[in-house]
Amino acid sequence: MLNERAQILLKTLVERYIHEGQPVGSRSLSKFSGLELSPATIRNVMSDLEEMGLVMSPHTSAGRVPTAKGYRLFVEELLVINSLKDEEVNLLEHHLLPDNPSRLVSSASHLLSELTHFAGIVVTPKRTGAVFRYIEFMALSEKRILLIIVTPDGDVQNRIIFTNTAYSQSDLIEAGNFINQHYAGCTLDEIRTRVQTELKQLRQDMTTLMNAAIEAGEEAISENSEVVVLAGERKLIDTLDTSENLESLKNLFDIFERKTRLLQLLELSRHAHGVKIFIGGESNLTAFEDFSVITAPYETEGSVVGTVGVIGPKRMAYERVIPIVDITAKLLSSSLAQS
Repeated sequence: MLNERAQILLKTLVERYIHEGQPVGSRSLSKFSGLELSPATIRNVMSDLEEMGLVMSPHTSAGRVPTAKGYRLFVEELLVINSLKDEEVNLLEHHLLPDNPSRLVSSASHLLSELTHFAGIVVTPKRTGAVFRYIEFMALSEKRILLIIVTPDGDVQNRIIFTNTAYSQSDLIEAGNFINQHYAGCTLDEIRTRVQTELKQLRQDMTTLMNAAIEAGEEAISENSEVVVLAGERKLIDTLDTSENLESLKNLFDIFERKTRLLQLLELSRHAHGVKIFIGGESNLTAFEDFSVITAPYETEGSVVGTVGVIGPKRMAYERVIPIVDITAKLLSSSLAQS
């Protein structure tokens, strides 16, 4: 627990560091805190805050900077959230009108980046019930088959099926034609049920092949059912001293490329009520030690379907970024409900 004086000084220090990007000394704290304290008293309070792990002295600087723990206390207890400017709200409302869901998601990501000058991120809604438009089998070797699945929106997914039976190409064409003729547009769950009840007249080896196709198809579509849409990630280069954070940036962009671990982090936000903030190492991603992630879930028909967020430096204007993320999530939810 911090007394009021320590809280004011910590709040002032974080705000000045966010604004200036330089370690904050006693003179600045005295000038901007509004407290009539001697330099010695301020130094004593800073020493106490440093012992508590809330601030630290970089190198030999006389000033101090907030730690991740200091940012966390600032965000949870000392931060005053600003209202967005009317023009910013109007910009979001204008570009997040009901539209094609994929365009809405892309617009949300770019708007988050444009308004914050950091990286905007949106996880697209999960597909419910994997549906295919067209399936094709191709023989790769005696017992290896390439399954090609085309979804209604044109995505193409490939999977290799290993079988215990050697199928001729004519067998594979027959199976593909049968599935496409009778089941195109059905979910793979629906096909599975019907295979069990309607296809007893088919040869057993053909039924086995179709079951294998259903399993592989569900895996292929579900793996690609969530997509991370990123915008403005290159803007992060301008936020850091690249001479000191080059390795951090390299690791960060590696995560952007692979996205799997980023999805795991954003999955946590699905269960949050409103805005969730990960500061530095709280994300459990080494590459994010110098960054913060602010996220909020969005929903349709009362169910959470994805996440919007911003990735930026720990030294960001939280009071401004938080409402941007929050309002974007709410507007996206509203527009998807009307699409």
